[in-house]
Amino acid sequence: MIRIVAVIPARMGSSRFPGKPLASICGRPMIEHVFRRAAMCDRLDAVYIATCDEEIRTVVEGFGGTVLMTSVAHERASDRVAEAAERFKADIVVMIQGDEPMITPAMIVASISPMLEDSSVACVNMARRILSREEYVDRNTIKVVMNAHGDALYFSRAPIPALDFASVEVAPVFKQVCVIPFRRDFLREFALLGPTPLERAESIDMLRVIEHGYRVRLVETEVDTHAVDTPEDLRIVEARMKNDPLTLRYIEPVARAEKRV
Repeated sequence: MIRIVAVIPARMGSSRFPGKPLASICGRPMIEHVFRRAAMCDRLDAVYIATCDEEIRTVVEGFGGTVLMTSVAHERASDRVAEAAERFKADIVVMIQGDEPMITPAMIVASISPMLEDSSVACVNMARRILSREEYVDRNTIKVVMNAHGDALYFSRAPIPALDFASVEVAPVFKQVCVIPFRRDFLREFALLGPTPLERAESIDMLRVIEHGYRVRLVETEVDTHAVDTPEDLRIVEARMKNDPLTLRYIEPVARAEKRV
């Protein structure tokens, strides 16, 4: 049986939004939303939060989550996840960014499907079509272009591909959604590769994979997700989540997640 574990990296020191893992959405810290939604996914055997901050640890343990403490030195979320993954057994490690509070269990299942179907796929990243020019030009939104096989060609904070947004139906544009499964052995190899020039220039983890000649398989989601990079994003997400039916199921998942950890 393939063992699949989710790790949610989180830190207080975000340059664009300090302290955002603990920012409140509908009366709960954002990191709690991410954890509880991941815990609803029956395909996961465990869910952990990886952090270097005692503040986050205290809050997470307060709502029943399990924390793996990691080094303060990590610049990339994927490196934090790689460190945390040395502490448990898993065949697939799903990195779920702590600023993706609108994830759904179905998204997690979809993200791991390529790995279950094709043993050559070592890394997957979800993607969502961009439907507004505002999001297309926003540097906080990471854009991605793919080849005919569904593998990522490049990730960028710049608007790519370069087009008049009115032509978006002719050439669809996509954003990265940070639900990113790695095969366990590849995650370890990824961490050993070290940062690359384009990764540093764009501040995007996945470019390390591409620059070293590996593939990132993309899986499109139709879920209208919105990552939280700024306080304005927080307001947008809170408005969208007020009537979200998943929040009504929040009481049960922590107990179930604890049994699997």
